[in-house]
Amino acid sequence: MDAHPPENLYPYTVSRPIYSNPTFEEDNERQAREERTLRERLSRTCGCSGRQALKVVKGVFPVIDWLSRYPIREWLPSDVISGVSTGLVCSLQGLAYALLVSVAPVYGLYSAFFPILTYFLLGTSRHISVGPFPVTCLMVGSVVLTLAPDDHFLLPGNGTGVNGTEADGIVVDVEAMEAQRIMVASSMTVLVGLFQVVMGLLQVGFLVRYLSDPLVGGFTTAAAFHVLISQLKIVLSVPTNNHSGCFSILYTLIDVFTNIRQTNRADLAAGLLTIVIVMAVKEVNSKFRHKIPVPIPIEVIVTVVAAGISYATELESRYGASIVHSIPRGFAPAQPPNTELLWNILGSSFSTAVVGYAVAVSVAKVYAAKHDYTINGNQELIAFGFSNVFCGCFSGFVASTALSRTAVQESTGGKSQVAGIISAVMVMIVILALGNLLEPLQKSVLAAIVIANLKGMFMQVTEVPTLWRQNRADCFIWLATCLASVVLGLDVGLLAGLVFEMGTVVVRTQFPACSTLGNIPEMDARNKFPGIKIFKCNAPIYFANIDYFKERLRVTVGFDSVRVFKKRNKALKKIHKLIKKGKLRATEVRYNLIIVCSSGQVEDGDWPVPEVEVRVDWALELPVRVSVPKVQIHSLVLDFSAVSFLDVVAVKSLRLVIKEFLRIGVNVYIAGCDDEIVRKMEDLSFFDEEVTRDLLFLSVHDAILFIKLETLSLMQDCKEPPPFTEEEDLIETYDNQHRVRTISITPITLDFGVD
Repeated sequence: MDAHPPENLYPYTVSRPIYSNPTFEEDNERQAREERTLRERLSRTCGCSGRQALKVVKGVFPVIDWLSRYPIREWLPSDVISGVSTGLVCSLQGLAYALLVSVAPVYGLYSAFFPILTYFLLGTSRHISVGPFPVTCLMVGSVVLTLAPDDHFLLPGNGTGVNGTEADGIVVDVEAMEAQRIMVASSMTVLVGLFQVVMGLLQVGFLVRYLSDPLVGGFTTAAAFHVLISQLKIVLSVPTNNHSGCFSILYTLIDVFTNIRQTNRADLAAGLLTIVIVMAVKEVNSKFRHKIPVPIPIEVIVTVVAAGISYATELESRYGASIVHSIPRGFAPAQPPNTELLWNILGSSFSTAVVGYAVAVSVAKVYAAKHDYTINGNQELIAFGFSNVFCGCFSGFVASTALSRTAVQESTGGKSQVAGIISAVMVMIVILALGNLLEPLQKSVLAAIVIANLKGMFMQVTEVPTLWRQNRADCFIWLATCLASVVLGLDVGLLAGLVFEMGTVVVRTQFPACSTLGNIPEMDARNKFPGIKIFKCNAPIYFANIDYFKERLRVTVGFDSVRVFKKRNKALKKIHKLIKKGKLRATEVRYNLIIVCSSGQVEDGDWPVPEVEVRVDWALELPVRVSVPKVQIHSLVLDFSAVSFLDVVAVKSLRLVIKEFLRIGVNVYIAGCDDEIVRKMEDLSFFDEEVTRDLLFLSVHDAILFIKLETLSLMQDCKEPPPFTEEEDLIETYDNQHRVRTISITPITLDFGVD
């Protein structure tokens, strides 16, 4: 539809008084903020009644609230279908993601089962599927390989023992290695959970907001590269050393290509075929999602078929394929974490806790917005924390959520976490009864399933050109985080990306966008009126950017108020000397100056004048050779509508800036201050006898109209610059408090000439 021409627009008129902050507060009877004592706040917060107790219980256990209102007839059939579909995917992803942690596949099943139980009771999202996530699994796996590498379990021997595998005359004690690795993984999981619980109890869920979308996008893309390389060696079935930390991707690639001739063709063929089939069917599911009632469970189909082919053709014995081997039935007994390991994994555990929570909350918010409900970020921290503690005590590893698995649960009709419980039942059936059927499955098939599910992460690369066009700072955050995480490892890379992100925030606030305002004719009062400048700062003002603020203000007004003040002092001193020598007298209008003799007589050109009153029009020619910068304005309006806070340094500097302008006859007004900014000014003693609350206006419009109603001559008569004193005065300036000696000359108006 075409836009209406300007003549069809409807004009409007607003009629109200011109308001400064004091007059507005007086007319509207501002209410003082009620300040409660510490005792009153504690009694209000810690008071307990039956209703408050029930509210607290429902807050800690959200299941009590939503399960009591659960519509069984409408939601239960959909939740059952969704739970069955999601449970099959959970089982296979659990088996596959265990490879990322470098532990036996059965522990992936535990990690797909236990977290669901506690999240059902404590979680606030109705749609996310709780369980292993590739990024957190890889972060745990890097710690596992660092603390329990193969080299720690080598035994000399000439043959393969019951509990070992032989390679070049060296036996690896597989049983001891598996036990130690799962101990490291489960201990780290418990510590991750404890970090999350503590963060939730301290109500610091807001910290995850520092992980911006570009940072998370770059980090998860880098993690996808790490996952791809870690699974590439399994698809090729080539021997490699365990690498973690800086340049681990490069070292792993070198090992892979060094041993590329040892590739097992059966594993490679199975892996490539799985990748192609899974990705193709997922595309079909995505393209025809509105026509297919339930997505095709291609991972389940491929896994069952691959396990059957491997069993029928005896791929391990005939072709040397690497298979899952043993998936014991039942659950491992509960065991406490190894406290001796905790000090070695503190940093990695904290970063993993933050990443796992950030990913889970991001996914939860997407589906909460889609289905019109809210989640509690701090309660989510507590829910995931207890889920990880519970899971770690039963030999599981870190739980979060995966977008692909959550998409399956939601797209198949899941309405609540009842679907999650049903999916846990499916995983339990696999653990107790069906696990042994998957023992012939090739590991390359599981690795291929992991790789096929990385497509969504890799597609985030397409966001880079869009970010470059929209906001280059965000684009640099994405690229820096991704590059750092690829090169330095996920833990250090995340920290480096966070530091870089904070650096961009500091730079953007330290050098904020400042502008001189004008107006659209007949729209508002922000016109470029002669003698008025309107200056706007679009950022908080604090110690880091106050110097930049003053520099931009100098550029906007076109002069340095301190330099003008010094030059005028110098000119006045010379004029004073001319008066004392009798070379300057009021006989003709050659300069717009007036000299008034307050006492004494003029005899033979000698003026015994102890005190002289002089007024100078600084815009005209002076009787002395001093270059005084021209001041083209009489009023300056500071638009603080975009200023969110001030600190002590900023308030002190602003007060000095205003006084320096007042000394040279330029009136300063501040417009658009929020009440909190005004209150902060009062708390920091911003106002005094010269800088009063009368300079505050509700808006730029009010300030400009106030200035227009005051004529220039009236402003000069009524609001003269403060008088100079003959005593040496210490003036704080932009230039680090230089000393300026001034002469006492009281302003008035006359004309004079020079002999």
